[in-house]
Amino acid sequence: MSTTKGTLYLIPTRLGDNPPLEVLPISIKKIIEDVEYYIVENEKTARRFIKRVSPSKSQPSLKLKVLNKYTTETERNTYLNSCIEGHSIGLLSEAGCPAIADPGADIVALAHQMNIKVVPLVGPSSITLALMASGMNGQSFTFNGYLPIDRHERKTKLKTLERLSSEHNQAQIFIETPYRNMKMLDDLANTLHPSTKVCVACDLTLPTEFIRTKPAKDWKHNKEDLHKRPAIFIIQKD
Repeated sequence: MSTTKGTLYLIPTRLGDNPPLEVLPISIKKIIEDVEYYIVENEKTARRFIKRVSPSKSQPSLKLKVLNKYTTETERNTYLNSCIEGHSIGLLSEAGCPAIADPGADIVALAHQMNIKVVPLVGPSSITLALMASGMNGQSFTFNGYLPIDRHERKTKLKTLERLSSEHNQAQIFIETPYRNMKMLDDLANTLHPSTKVCVACDLTLPTEFIRTKPAKDWKHNKEDLHKRPAIFIIQKD
């Protein structure tokens, strides 16, 4: 058995179905060609992505472990054993960067506990891309994940985020399930102060990419169809 531990590579994926190397650096291809062990959210889509990046790579040689909401803590705690045995492992997200709004964070924490080297690779993050393009405060911001599903609770949360944004001069970032995007935008337009800035960024890196920042009141007349399009929302009140 090797006495040298393998490395945990955090491998970003595309945000949509565009050709991988249009949005990913060649370093991703080199790592995928070298690594046989992977931790993934979905085996089918992971294999498809690996094949798109490296068509000549042997699929039968891949050793994949699935990390999702059904993975038990006991299972998860064994997922880096191959690193201890000297094999490097690639941690793949379904979209964007591993461990950012992604269950992979638990694996990264485990790697540090086991003294395994962690190497993050460059790739697209919808959160940072949206913030970059929003014109809002990139020096101070908070990612809030999903807001409450209940409409009354969601409106209360929006007012809380708006207040925090004003008090701390801070951009507040959140996401929504794509089929509820239009309801979210309606709540933003009708709940926030009319002058509060709202950015909607969807289909990032894709040909259908849409990014727009304008006051909440102006979104009442929105003509862009956001239904079922992956989106990031950002608000900031001066």
